[in-house]
Amino acid sequence: MTTPNRPFDRSPSALIRDNIQQLKEKRDKLQNNAKEAVRRMPEVLTEQELKRLKEHKYASEGITLFDPFMQEFWKWLVEFCPLWVAPNLLTIVGLALNIGTSVLLMIETNGAKEQCSSWIYFFTALGLFFYQSLDAIDGKQARRTNSQSPLGELFDHGCDSVSAVFVTIACCCAVQLGVYPWLMYFSCMLSFFAFYCAHWQTYVSGKLVFGKLDCTEAQFSFITVYMISTLSPSFWSKSIPYLQVEYRILVALLMIGSTVWSSFNNIRLVSRGGCGRNFSSVAGTSIIFPAWPIGLLLFLATIASNYSTSHVLEEHTSLHLLCYGIVFSKITNRLIVAHMSRSSLNKWDTAYIGPLAVCINQYFNLLIDEHVFLWFFLLYSLYDLLRYNVKVCQELCDFLGIHCFRIKPPTEPIKNPQH
Repeated sequence: MTTPNRPFDRSPSALIRDNIQQLKEKRDKLQNNAKEAVRRMPEVLTEQELKRLKEHKYASEGITLFDPFMQEFWKWLVEFCPLWVAPNLLTIVGLALNIGTSVLLMIETNGAKEQCSSWIYFFTALGLFFYQSLDAIDGKQARRTNSQSPLGELFDHGCDSVSAVFVTIACCCAVQLGVYPWLMYFSCMLSFFAFYCAHWQTYVSGKLVFGKLDCTEAQFSFITVYMISTLSPSFWSKSIPYLQVEYRILVALLMIGSTVWSSFNNIRLVSRGGCGRNFSSVAGTSIIFPAWPIGLLLFLATIASNYSTSHVLEEHTSLHLLCYGIVFSKITNRLIVAHMSRSSLNKWDTAYIGPLAVCINQYFNLLIDEHVFLWFFLLYSLYDLLRYNVKVCQELCDFLGIHCFRIKPPTEPIKNPQH
């Protein structure tokens, strides 16, 4: 009579193979459960919207000041990417690094009011540079691997809207702008508004228009701020000779001035009319209506900031702005999807629940402590943003028959991926 082999009777390599196989089975089970949970969520895109998304073609106009020089670096960099790496994987890894370093800076500067260790500023600069580089080569990687799809553009712009929030707040933290909370408020909100206006213009004209000073130049400006903070964290509290104005105020004024100018240019383009019938938007709708979502958000944010009896903006500047920044990202993503699917914008969005709840809480004399309420607001807004983005990606992936973070690599790279 034979006895079954016991675990310690087997070779180490066989045990390792079994453990790896078990881990793979558990991973696959978790992935399948997650996919099933996402599929059970309410649908967010109609059949017609999915068809129009599939037909969408990327269109842009203009070239920025730094792009001709950076393109050579990005063309060189993409050659190091293995052909099995999905373009969206590059983008999400870069975004994770960008968010992680930015959040660390927000935490360590205590609401953008204090200095922190030099290495944190350095890693924040590095995180942004990594995001910029990976975000720039994802399209080139898609062409190298012949895996271009509307999902790539949607994913890219969606990540940009999230990055814009964290980078803007982190830059204010790097110069300790929280000591002037309202100045930081306007710097951030106008930056969010400028980003929204760029996609508002795209929704109207059907093409993304770049100026000479645009996203790439703004990112290098932020990196410069982080590097100066690395060398001298106290630099921003010093005054400009003869002017008696702190350097951090100069940074804020430059942010406000550049975003106002960018917003003005995009609104001017909107006022010329759209590419649709009778100068309407790409969806054949009003070119003015996209002002409603961002206008409502700015109104609710300003009301909550101004009428807070516990001075939540002054006491928890970064957290307060991050909450509204996440809402901004959600409504911007809705606008991007509306442009690519040539569909109308809804008057209502679940993203408004958080800002409205804050105002209601204030009206009834703080039923819940405002600081505690901010954390609930942030968690809900993050959930709402993730739920929407994940569901859109899942629906589009199913419709196109592709995976978001996996591709089938070609046998050899496609030539001239830069074109």
